[in-house]
Amino acid sequence: MADARERFFKDEHDMFRGMVRNFVESELLPNVDAWEEAEDFPDHVFKKAGELGLLGLNYDEKWGGSNLDYWYTVARTEEYIHSTCAGVNMALLVQSDMATPIIHDLGTDEQKEEFLAPAIRGDKIACLGVSEPGAGSDVASLRTTARKDGDDYVINGSKTFITNGTRADFVTLLVKTDPDKQHQGVSVVLLPTDTKGFAVGKKLKKLGNKTSDTAELHFDNCRIPRRWLVGEEGQGFYYLMQNFQGERLVAAIGAVRGAQRFIDDAIKYGESRVAFGKPIIKFQTWRHEFAQLLTEVEAARRLVYHTCDLYDRKVPSVKEVSMCKLFACELAIKVADRCLQFHGGWGYMDEYTISRAWRDVRLLTLGGGTSEVMREIIAKMSDL
Repeated sequence: MADARERFFKDEHDMFRGMVRNFVESELLPNVDAWEEAEDFPDHVFKKAGELGLLGLNYDEKWGGSNLDYWYTVARTEEYIHSTCAGVNMALLVQSDMATPIIHDLGTDEQKEEFLAPAIRGDKIACLGVSEPGAGSDVASLRTTARKDGDDYVINGSKTFITNGTRADFVTLLVKTDPDKQHQGVSVVLLPTDTKGFAVGKKLKKLGNKTSDTAELHFDNCRIPRRWLVGEEGQGFYYLMQNFQGERLVAAIGAVRGAQRFIDDAIKYGESRVAFGKPIIKFQTWRHEFAQLLTEVEAARRLVYHTCDLYDRKVPSVKEVSMCKLFACELAIKVADRCLQFHGGWGYMDEYTISRAWRDVRLLTLGGGTSEVMREIIAKMSDL
């Protein structure tokens, strides 16, 4: 890995990485067990992340961003993994890499002042409203509508599986502005959650990522000004497909670094755990198992770093991002499962973080586009 790191990361990236690690180890790690138990975490975490500049790394300085290259995003995402709490990590990444990029790239100055700048500071919490009870990966079939009424849109419908949904101050929302069309009728609007008619249906119970709030959202004749349309009407599907690339890439970055952490922690456990008179890591069956896993993680890291390089240089990389999402996320699930097995019965106990990791990591091949969708994208772009 040394030559790959030396190629992409400079001294300033490493200094930044140290700052993020300090934030994680001082602000997050000491609290995650309590937050997991409560299935919640305090909103001030967003504010602290904003104060450190973690929510606008690649955004224009005019709006409070840092205008840095993408390798800062890679470093930050990798360091988040040391929190051992995927729910908090995901909530922060929704804020910085999923709900706000489209505002930065396509929003008006008024929209950036109203929504983006406070999100970068951590003063406002954002969520991304895409999935619906009857439309997940099939975005063109969503049913939440935005009907024109004078200078306003009137929004009706519902969303589900929305991260940050119970605490969000605004929703970056996908709607149908022309229900008679498929993907050509999709648009993006910004909706403050204090809008009359907006309601959180309920906080959803989940297998993992328990600290992250995941909600159903309902819109009952929510009236917003048409000036909160992001970009052009009818182009929302295409905007989202581009937005997905950043979301999927940070998922792959986190998956690789998470898999590495699972292995590192397991090897430490195996050095101290003795069975039949010797540390269990010294048994050939497990030495070979970890040799294989380390090889696969290194291969995934190389693929992800290659794709990050393309993404940083703004080279079209939909196929490569899809490959990263598919390969890295499926590998992380495999690694978590094997590391839990290595811990034996203790792996099933919450005393060791591998039990939480095993639950949390399962989301990776579902959220942001399933593995099946990634395979379809790769197949189409490979002319199969």
